[in-house]
Amino acid sequence: MNNSEQLYQRIAPDVKLGERVRIFAFTNLYGCQIGDDVKIGTFVEIQKGALVGNRCKISSHSFICEGVTLEDEVFIGHGVMFINDRFPRATAGGALQTEADWNCIPTVVKRGASIGSNATILCGVEIGEGATVGAGSVVTRDVPAGAVVAGNPARVLRRTGQPAAV
Repeated sequence: MNNSEQLYQRIAPDVKLGERVRIFAFTNLYGCQIGDDVKIGTFVEIQKGALVGNRCKISSHSFICEGVTLEDEVFIGHGVMFINDRFPRATAGGALQTEADWNCIPTVVKRGASIGSNATILCGVEIGEGATVGAGSVVTRDVPAGAVVAGNPARVLRRTGQPAAV
């Protein structure tokens, strides 16, 4: 990484970075944990409490919010959005909401899963090991291991029968 790339990164001191992590310019990481050999593209934000396993690739313009866990060898395409609140609101009782006014609902993406560009992943779901989420899909419920899903809402198109290789 060159000096100009470092100027355009916001990596908070509370971020736990593994070894050989590659982070490109215009990223914002805070309070998260990143495993070894991870590649994080340009314009990615990873929030506090998010966990990224080893050998993951997170493509540009993606948003990994609080409560998301990516296990090892997960691929996140360009512009993937995770959501951690089922009923988001700007205000609570007439005042701007604070962290005390909502519950973070966790999401897990299991080992070797792949999420296509511009997919939206709603909170509280588990994307199974080796599953594939098609580009532009909206995942509203759990995705079985080895399944290929697509659409809005995402539906199983086929099953590979193969979880990720060990």
